[in-house]
Amino acid sequence: MKRPLAYITAAWTGEHKADTEQAAQYCRAVYEAGFSPVCPLLYLHLFLNDDIPEEHKSGIDMSRDMLRRAHVLVVCGNGMTEDVKNDIAVAGRLNITATTLDGILTVKDKGREARCDD
Repeated sequence: MKRPLAYITAAWTGEHKADTEQAAQYCRAVYEAGFSPVCPLLYLHLFLNDDIPEEHKSGIDMSRDMLRRAHVLVVCGNGMTEDVKNDIAVAGRLNITATTLDGILTVKDKGREARCDD
C-alpha cells in the first residue's frame, strides 16, 4: 500500500536530544495512522551546519521542498512558533491540507471503528 507523505512540524524547543526524541514519537504515530512521515528535523542536522548562513538557508529550502511534495501537513504538539506558522502558511498557499496529530489519530480511530461495525 502506498502511503501518502505527511510533513511533520512542531514548536521545537531547540534542545536537540529532546526534539529528536519527540519528532521520532510524532513520526511513529503518523506512520501508524497510515502515512509516510517526513520530518527534516530528524536528519538535516546530520550534514548541515545551521551556524553557516548558506547551509541554514539550504536547510530551509530543502524543508520547503519536502513540504511541497507532501500530501498533508501535520502540526504536532501544543506550541506555535514562527516556523510552525510559516509551514501552515506555505501549506495553505499550496493547497496542502493542514491538520493536527490529534486530528489524524481521531480520523484513524473512527475509520477503525467503522470497519469493526460492518
